[in-house]
Amino acid sequence: MLTIGPYRFSEQDARRTVENFPDLWTQFKIGRDAACLNDLEPTFTAQPDVDLARAWQALTTAGPALRAAGQLPSMRQGTVAQLSTSSGGVPKRAVDTMTIDFGGAVGDVQATRQHHGRPWQALCIWSTEVIDQFMADGHPIAAGSAGENVTIAGLHWPDVRPGVKLRLGTTTCEVLAFAVPCRKNAAWFLGGNFDLMHHRHGPVSRVYARIIDPGGIAVGDAAILEP
Repeated sequence: MLTIGPYRFSEQDARRTVENFPDLWTQFKIGRDAACLNDLEPTFTAQPDVDLARAWQALTTAGPALRAAGQLPSMRQGTVAQLSTSSGGVPKRAVDTMTIDFGGAVGDVQATRQHHGRPWQALCIWSTEVIDQFMADGHPIAAGSAGENVTIAGLHWPDVRPGVKLRLGTTTCEVLAFAVPCRKNAAWFLGGNFDLMHHRHGPVSRVYARIIDPGGIAVGDAAILEP
């Protein structure tokens, strides 16, 4: 087990974080003037502990650099519409409250750790408005179906993307990645076309966030995109 501050990485977590770094880094740049990130991009050494530390340093300094360069949105506020957890797999079930530690929602379990469960994936967050649009298009989806822990209403979803911070109840988190959909979400889309919620199609993707300040979240709490 490797640790960086309060964050714990298994050997698989460390390896997958470094392997996924090029795509994660690209996500910070999409649609932005990201010249401020040029000097932050790391070089890797093939030493797992060194490379993990370099990747994590870059991922957690990209947001502040973009903020300082004026590339992040101003404060906005929405509402926590649903909280969802699971003992493994999807759909997740609705709960009224959630305790958050640095690993994410206490009691929430991922069915497989190959693609999930790293510190930069501590919370999966999605939009009520995006889900409602999919439902209006005839897809049999609902909040929690696609595995998000927190479903937010009232935030301009194009703003919720890598680099931004969110305050959810007494928890503060930072979005570090778009959540790439997998075949386990096929049941929620006509023809099994789960790719429809991929970020390549615009502001329709779930997002992953790391925890900055653990705390608690309740349905109805404010969901604040912090400047």
